[in-house]
Amino acid sequence: MDERRRVGKKVRWLAKAGILTAVAVVLMYLEFPLPLMPDFLKFDFSEVPVLLAAFSMGPLAAIAIEFVKNLIHLPFTMTGGIGELANFLVGACFVGTAGWVYKVRKTRKGAVAAMGFGTLALIVAGVVINYFITLPFYINVMEFPLEAIIAMTTSAGNTIVDGMFTLLLYVFVPFNLFKGVVISLLVYLLYKRLSPLLHK
Repeated sequence: MDERRRVGKKVRWLAKAGILTAVAVVLMYLEFPLPLMPDFLKFDFSEVPVLLAAFSMGPLAAIAIEFVKNLIHLPFTMTGGIGELANFLVGACFVGTAGWVYKVRKTRKGAVAAMGFGTLALIVAGVVINYFITLPFYINVMEFPLEAIIAMTTSAGNTIVDGMFTLLLYVFVPFNLFKGVVISLLVYLLYKRLSPLLHK
């Protein structure tokens, strides 16, 4: 009987992970630009099911789903894979941090704190990863100059950006802040309603 329970538990875990991954993949394709942001930055809601996984299944499960989500998206990439790598690293910092904090303190206040720390991790990771990985790849490997990236930002209406520092400060920081807040708010509204299904 114990063996059957263990097997049943594993099957339910895999089914839940599979469903959340599938939803995340679909949502990843429903992306759209934000005002004042360059065309290469698109917003999507794919972190919602991953953050739900972080709260219901733990941080490691959420990071695994984040990885699979980007792996499935890889054959259809238009970024040479660097966009998926950045998305995975930044997303893993977001859901991993939130999942770990919530694992330590499973209360409503704990959930709010988890999403706050997760959003902070998202912002910091976004700056670090874009400064050291994404932007150097586009500038040095793809030969897409920083000036062209700044021009794309200016044409979107964001005229404050005039260099690397202001690009990070006035593009990537507000973009990831917006993303973290919106995703966190949606998860806050959805988690309690979906909790009976997520914890089956």
